[in-house]
Amino acid sequence: MTPTATYRLQLQPDFPFSAAEKAVPYLAALGVSHLHLSPVLEAVPGSTHGYDVVDHSSVRAELGGEAGLRQLAGTAREHGLGLVLDIVPNHMAAAPRHNHALWEVLREGRDSAYARWFDIDWEAGDGKLLLPVLPGPIGDELSALRVEDGVLHHGDQRFPLASGTERLPLPALLDAQHYRLAWWRLARTELNYRRFFTISELIGVRVEDPEVFAATHAKILELVRDGVVEGLRVDHPDGLADPEDYLRRLNEATGGDCWTVVEKILTGEESLPAGWPVAGTTGYDALRHVDGLFTDPAGAAELERSYRDITGPAGDRGGYWEGTVRRAAYKVVVHELAAETAFLTRTAQRVCAADPALRDHAPWALATAIRELLVRVPVYRPYTTAGGPSPEAAEAAVPEEAVRQARAAFTVEREATAVDVVRELALGRLGTGPDQTAFCARFAQTSSALRAKSVEDTAFYRYVPLISANEVGGDPGGPAVSPERFHAYCARLARDWPATGTVLTTHDTKRSADVRAGIAVLSECPERWTELLKRVANVPAPDPLVAWQAWQTAVGFTPAADSGVPDGSRMVPALLKSVREAGLHTSWTETDPLYEQAVTDFVEAGPAGPGRRTIARFTRALAPYVRTSALGAALVQLTMPGVPDLYQGTEREYFALVDPDNRPRFRTGPPDEKTVVTTAALRLRRDRPGVFAESGTYAPLYATGPAAAHCLAFCRSGEVVTAVTRLPLRLAEAGGWAGTELVLPAGRWSDLLTSPEREFEGGAPVDLAVLFSDRPVALLSRRS
Repeated sequence: MTPTATYRLQLQPDFPFSAAEKAVPYLAALGVSHLHLSPVLEAVPGSTHGYDVVDHSSVRAELGGEAGLRQLAGTAREHGLGLVLDIVPNHMAAAPRHNHALWEVLREGRDSAYARWFDIDWEAGDGKLLLPVLPGPIGDELSALRVEDGVLHHGDQRFPLASGTERLPLPALLDAQHYRLAWWRLARTELNYRRFFTISELIGVRVEDPEVFAATHAKILELVRDGVVEGLRVDHPDGLADPEDYLRRLNEATGGDCWTVVEKILTGEESLPAGWPVAGTTGYDALRHVDGLFTDPAGAAELERSYRDITGPAGDRGGYWEGTVRRAAYKVVVHELAAETAFLTRTAQRVCAADPALRDHAPWALATAIRELLVRVPVYRPYTTAGGPSPEAAEAAVPEEAVRQARAAFTVEREATAVDVVRELALGRLGTGPDQTAFCARFAQTSSALRAKSVEDTAFYRYVPLISANEVGGDPGGPAVSPERFHAYCARLARDWPATGTVLTTHDTKRSADVRAGIAVLSECPERWTELLKRVANVPAPDPLVAWQAWQTAVGFTPAADSGVPDGSRMVPALLKSVREAGLHTSWTETDPLYEQAVTDFVEAGPAGPGRRTIARFTRALAPYVRTSALGAALVQLTMPGVPDLYQGTEREYFALVDPDNRPRFRTGPPDEKTVVTTAALRLRRDRPGVFAESGTYAPLYATGPAAAHCLAFCRSGEVVTAVTRLPLRLAEAGGWAGTELVLPAGRWSDLLTSPEREFEGGAPVDLAVLFSDRPVALLSRRS
């Protein structure tokens, strides 16, 4: 069953299934059709997110166990709601104490029945599984290690012992194990298992193995077969060896009737692979297009020029944003992903050694080629099929221009041919056997990790002219989206992926939609932003970059003070996370306490402290325009092609920064204007599903007159019209709606957002000043 709309709930020990059950009547009245639950399988005790799964065979006891989940499903069903589950096929928690499968691998080594579960390179190093879990070098930690009851202890960590080794002296005992305990810092270069991005605490799972797939999906599939679950959100499919094969297997196992979306990040105009048997993505591509509608291109360009003048970012021939991404990618591939590139180099060496024509490619040349091509993959990952991709797909995944640039890293032409070898290996067009398969898969998996870490977790914090654009799937180098481009995107969705997911705020967004709306309005008044920076220049900042980012954060976040939400204490950790992710002066692994204290002092003395009074005056003048954009974005997302997902609390004003700030417990609150808009749209989708169904249509509507560009309108299936105001500050400065009209399709139309409902006659021009006289948005339904 395809949902009409979903509502994401973040489950955690202090918000279990029973608490979610109490929210069901409220959510049913809101108008959604399904509850979207964060991961529910057994996780590390105390986990607040559930992505650190330790046991796929059981529902998490801390949430209420399987009985609690089934009871929640029953209550939801009584109120006409279904459940959608977030599943995590790519990784598990690398916590031996809680992960039985990993415990057995550590105890028995490569002979364990569970060894096939994990991507472990047993041939690397000393042939043991590296466990980088110690706070210091092993020599410093020996005194903290002890054996009790046949188990090795270090603090609250527990490790199994190989049979017959428990009575050995400690040095001999450590040498006798199938694993090697090590300082956590060795993970960067010595790690020999695949992980989630650069997080060594999450070990990759080989779901491409049929037995592993069966074991790790049995409980989820049982819940689907029993009707407890009607939809699935697949976390990070790009981390899998073969995403399409996995999704086909999942589709077959669920009988093809389970609505399934994937957390796939699309870059630029990239499309979801047509062969994937899913309804679509989780919606970051929709977020980028909706946000772009409410960003002024001219003002964004002016902000960028001012940003460059003040902060002095380095550029290159590809541009400032592209240059930032490239430098960040080099940093990540050389440092954080050194172990992954070392695996690729070893594997490429074995493939070349097996072919007489390739044996003279030196390891350093292969390593260089791997690095140079990885940083130039233009999308999150290349996809290959048996025998390699088509020429068109190959060019999209690893373009010839990328090959040309990669070859420039070599001074000897003959050595540069290593680039061609690596490209053909990556695309599955060179070599045969397990090593070729392993290289092809791991290159793609590493590409995904590199893109995520270098763009989302590094460049987004280094290049910040307009931070509302720095969202997953976004394009800070070109944040604006024209109505024509948006209509073209929606037409593609309606044709190819009509049941895809759409979102504006998630548990992973760096700023909630309402915060982003407050920042995006700066693109309509860059001169006001420049004046604001002059007024707050008396608060000394550690550097211009952090000052720019902190004051923009305050602009978007200040309205939270009017909602009774503590703010200053929440801004400090968000800004500290920003500077650590940027890695320019401090980082997660090499912290600079003096710099971080300077950041904290600056934020507390300025943006999160006394400076908020200045910001409050500034945002008060912009509030009507922020309101217009926030309501417009919400209505567009709720009525465009696709299935809208609402994050908990976003049916009303919701101000949140990056995690963990964006993962509070679910709470209801007093309805506001956004609630009125949201409820009307959700109930319309519920009551008239055919209008928004996969068979429905999408048709752009265009206003005429001097302010036509400020209206975005479309018609769904000839029965519902959405019309919103875009770039409202520019509109006000230009004189408003005078002389601007919109012709509605023939018929009689009622605006569901007015009380009493106002009616309009189709087929004739409607004055937009009249249409938007009550609200800057309109939701019109054809009267029967």
